[in-house]
Amino acid sequence: MTEMVDSEFERLLDYLKRERGFDFTGYKRSTLMRRVLKRMQGVQIAGYTDYMDYLEVHPDEFTHLFNTILINVTSFFRDDAAWDYLAKELLPRILADRRADGPIRVWSAGCASGEEAYTIAILLCEALGREAFARQVKIYATDVDEEALAQARHGSYSSKDLQPIPSEWRTTYFEQVGGRYTFRPELRRTLVFGRHDLLHDAPISRLDLLICRNTLMYFNAETQRQVLARFHFALNDDGVLFLGKAEMLLSHANLFYPVDLKRRVFAKVRGFNLRNRLLAQAEAGDTEAVEQMSQHLRLREVAFDMAPVPQVVIDADGCLALANERARALFSLGPQDVGRPFADLELSYRPAELRSLIEQAHAEHRTLKLTNVEHHVPDGGVQYLEVQVTPIPWDDGGNQGVCITFDDVTSRERLRADVQRAIQELETTHEELQSAHEELEATNEELQSTNEELETINEELQSTNEELETTNVELQQRSADRDHANAFLQSILASLRCGVAVVDGRMRVLIWNRRAEDLWGLRADEVQGQSLRSLDIGLPVEQIPVSAFLAGEASYEELMLASTNRRGQAIRCHITCTPYLDAEGARAGVVMMMEEVTG
Repeated sequence: MTEMVDSEFERLLDYLKRERGFDFTGYKRSTLMRRVLKRMQGVQIAGYTDYMDYLEVHPDEFTHLFNTILINVTSFFRDDAAWDYLAKELLPRILADRRADGPIRVWSAGCASGEEAYTIAILLCEALGREAFARQVKIYATDVDEEALAQARHGSYSSKDLQPIPSEWRTTYFEQVGGRYTFRPELRRTLVFGRHDLLHDAPISRLDLLICRNTLMYFNAETQRQVLARFHFALNDDGVLFLGKAEMLLSHANLFYPVDLKRRVFAKVRGFNLRNRLLAQAEAGDTEAVEQMSQHLRLREVAFDMAPVPQVVIDADGCLALANERARALFSLGPQDVGRPFADLELSYRPAELRSLIEQAHAEHRTLKLTNVEHHVPDGGVQYLEVQVTPIPWDDGGNQGVCITFDDVTSRERLRADVQRAIQELETTHEELQSAHEELEATNEELQSTNEELETINEELQSTNEELETTNVELQQRSADRDHANAFLQSILASLRCGVAVVDGRMRVLIWNRRAEDLWGLRADEVQGQSLRSLDIGLPVEQIPVSAFLAGEASYEELMLASTNRRGQAIRCHITCTPYLDAEGARAGVVMMMEEVTG
C-alpha cells in the first residue's frame, strides 16, 4: 500500500514538472508530502490522483499549492544575533580586503519576499556610506516563487514588518507611502530581483557574500551536495557563505569550513586540485567537466586495475570503493560487492582480521603490516600473503580511507619453512638420542609418583567444587544487584518529564523512556536496537551532531529543532546532548534529552 502511495506521489511531482516547470524531485520527500497533504486537506481531497484531476480542472490551484510548498518564512534581521555578528565582524573583514572602488557582489538565494536582501543592503550602506554603496554594491536576490518575488520587487512593507529594524533606520531607509513603508528608490537600484532555480540554473559568480538561509534544509542530501558545489563555484576565494540556523554543513568539509559555526557562517575551501575542481563543477552540472572527470577517473581506474599486486580501497564510510583485477580474482569479488560495507565481506576477516587493523591505521595515521598470512585457495593449497594497510589522507590531514595490498610471498615463505624444518629435524634427532636414556631412568620415578598425583588430583577436584559453589553464590548476588539497578534506572527514566533517548555509536537506540514514547508515538520495545535515523518520527535526526560527540569534538550541545509530534502537530523541540561513556570511560554514544517547548 505504501509503495502505491509513493508511486502516485511521484506521478504528481512529474505532473507539476511537466505542466508548470517546477521540479520538486530534489526536495525531502517527508517534508514535501506534509506540505502537499496540507493543501489537499484544504480542498478536501484524499488521494494524489484525485488531486491531479483537481489541478487540471482548477488552474488557479497551482498558485495555492506552490505557496504551501514554498514556505516563505522570513523577516528583517531574522536571528538578530547572527546578523549582529555579520555586521560587526564579518562585513568589516570583507570590506577591508576590497580595493577602494572595487565591486562588492552579494547573492541572496531563496530571498522569498525580500526582507533579507534589504537587510544586507542596509548593513552595507551603513558600513560604506550612501555614495560608495550605490557605486560599488550589487545585490542579486533570487527565488523560484514569482508571487514572492513580485512582493520583493515592490519593497513595500507594513509597520509590523519593520518592527525588527531600529527606529532610526526605518526613517533613513524607508519612506511612508499611504499606510505602508517603501525602501528608498535611490538605494533600491542596487538590488536585482529575479527568478532562479538553485537546482537547474547556472549560479551567479564572483561573489563576496552568499546568503542562503533555511533553504538547503528542504532538499535531500544529493540535491544539497549539488547546490553546495554550485555555491563553491560562485564564491570568490575569500567569499563567505551565510546559512540559516538549521544548516550545519558538517558533511561538506571538502567545500566549506566554519568561520563561526554557531552563527552558521562558512568560508570557501581554497586550493582545489584538478580532481576536486572537476568534481565540484561536475556536481554543479557542468557537462564538460563531467566528461573530463570521467576521462580522468577512467585513466586512474585502468592504471589501478593493471597493478601487479592485488589491491583494494576502502572509503571513509567503510565501504569497498575499488578492487583491481588481481584482487577480484584472488578473493572472488564481483561488481555487486563494490559499494558494500567492507565489514559485510568475507575479505574483512578472512584470510586475516582486517577491520581492527583498518581502525588502528586510521587512529595512528601510519601504514601497518601483517606477515605470513595464510590464504587457502580453491584447489586446496595454501598461499602466504603479506598484507599492508595504508591510510589515504585528505589534504587537511584527515583520512579519506585506506588502501590494502596483498603481496604473494608463498615461495619465500616455503623456502624459509624448508630451511627451518631441516634445522629442526637435525636438532630433534640429537635431542632424541640424548633423551632416550633419560626417559628410561625417569619411567620408574613416574610410576612411583602416579599414585601421589592421583591423590593430589582428588583434593584439587574437591577444592574446585567449593570454589564453584562460592562463585555461584556471588553470581546470584550480582544478578540481584543488576536487577535492582535496572529497576532503579527504569523508575528514574519513567519519572522524568522530558523524553530521554540513548543511542550508541551506530545510532541504535539503547534507552527510550515513557516521555519519548508519548512525544513521538513509538513504544520502547518498537525502537530498541533500531537505528534512530530509520524511525518514522517527526524529529530531524540528521541535524543532531552525533559524530561530533563520538569524535570527542563536543561534550555538551543544546539544539532547538522544528519537529512534528505524534499527533502530527508542528512543535519546537529543545534537545540537550551529552556523551554516553562505556565502562572504560570511552565515548560510546549520545544521551539526548528532548522536551517540547511551548509558547
